[in-house]
Formats: sequence, structure tokens, C-alpha cells
Amino acid sequence: MDIITAIILGIVEGITEFIPVSSTGHMILTSKLMGHNDQSDVMKTFEIVIQLGAILAIAIVYWKRLLNLLGFDRKKTTSIQGMQQSSKKLDLIHVILGIAPALIVAFFARDFIKSLFSANTVVWSLVVGGLFMIFAEWFNKTKVTITSHELDDITYKQAFLIGIYQIISVLWPGFSRSGSTISGGMLSGVSYKASADFSFLIAIPIMCAAAGYELLDSYRYFNSETIGVFIVGFLVSFVVAYFVVLAFMKLIQRISLTHFAIYRFILAAVFWIFILN
Repeated sequence: MDIITAIILGIVEGITEFIPVSSTGHMILTSKLMGHNDQSDVMKTFEIVIQLGAILAIAIVYWKRLLNLLGFDRKKTTSIQGMQQSSKKLDLIHVILGIAPALIVAFFARDFIKSLFSANTVVWSLVVGGLFMIFAEWFNKTKVTITSHELDDITYKQAFLIGIYQIISVLWPGFSRSGSTISGGMLSGVSYKASADFSFLIAIPIMCAAAGYELLDSYRYFNSETIGVFIVGFLVSFVVAYFVVLAFMKLIQRISLTHFAIYRFILAAVFWIFILN
């Protein structure tokens, strides 16, 4: 791997990690088109590093919310009885409920999940995931009463249901973690924007846990030959992910899940042509 490769893959990771288009599919396709079929431990470690760059970007975007969840900088309001209560309803229990199901499944089924990974699996996940997103958007608009319009409106039950839907992305490589959680939120009566906010927020602990666990086996690949490339990939992924998330949240009312679904279908076709044929 060279610096140019690190920059390109860092850009791809930053763009695709948090929007519902499957970062896994994009990384495989990009590597193939660049002539890189390297599945070495060094390459796998690099992918973990650039994921951490994207995670840091999300943490900075949501730094105020993270402080609130940890009990810092929490705004107070006064109730009728004169007792101070938090104006923020979302708490750590919501986050735990949102990540626990996927973490438990990932921990106990790690080897099984890795055995499922293949180009065929990713192609089908792009298509099925796109159909799932279209259905979720239709259901949210026509069949369900939206009870949670903002992030702080999300209930414990809804947080847990989103966590259950997130299991799909754990068991099906390429399905898209954000696609499953945003769609799951919309199927559970959460608005599109609030579902996206919650999806991004719970990405921080679950991706940190997953990346940290993988690094326990990969830390030895940090050396004088790789550290420069790792740093470049990390920084590029961080910067790109930061601006992509900000742009997505500003344009969320204009870009529906159906738009992302159509893009996934196109990507699946490209994937089929260049990877499977």
C-alpha cells in the first residue's frame, strides 16, 4: 500500500461509513478497481484504522450530546413542584439498549459472521438492504404513527427495537449498519431525522468496541513501515466523514432513503460486473 491508495480508501471510508450505502461494498469495489486484492493482515488493520478516523469525526459532531449522556453540561429545567429535571430525555440506557443486541450477537457469532463474508453476499445485501429501506420509508409515511420526531423523544422500547434491527447488519456483511438502524427506527415510529441522529450516535460505542476488539489481534502491524500510511488514511477518513455527516444532516429532508436504495441497486450492478464477472 502507498500514500495514494491510503488517501483514496480513506475518502471512500469517510463518505460511506455513516450513510446507508454499505461502506463494505464500496471498499471492496474500490480496492478491486484500483487493482488491489490484498486481504493481508496489514490491509485489514488499515481498514480498522480508517474506521476509527470516521468514528472520531462522529464523536466531534455529537460532542455536546456525548457530554450530556455522560452527565456533563446537562441543561436543567424546573418542574411545577420546584424540583430540577433534565430537559434532555435521551440517556445512556437508550444507547445501551441500542447497541447491546448487536454486540452480544457479534461477540458470540464472530467466526460464523466472518464465514459469511463473500462478494456474492455483499451484492445481495446491497439489493435486499435497498428494498428494506424503501419498505421502511413507505411504512413510516403510510402505516405508522410517528411518535418520536426528535432524538430526545425516542423511547426505551424504540431504542431496543433499533438495536434488534441492527443485528441484520451484523449477520449480513454489506447490509449497512446505518441502513438497518435508520430503517429500523422508521419502522418503530421514529422520524427519519431522529432515526439518523440515533444511528450516528450509537455508531460511536459499537464501532469503538468492534474496532478495539479487532485491534487486539492487529496492533503488532503498527510499525515504521506502516505507521505513515495508517496516519494518512486515518486523517483523510476523519476529515471526509466529518463533512459528510454534517452535509447529510442538513440535506436529510431532501435525500430520502429511496434515493439511497436506488444508488445501492446501481452499485450492486457495478459490483456484479466488475467483481463477479
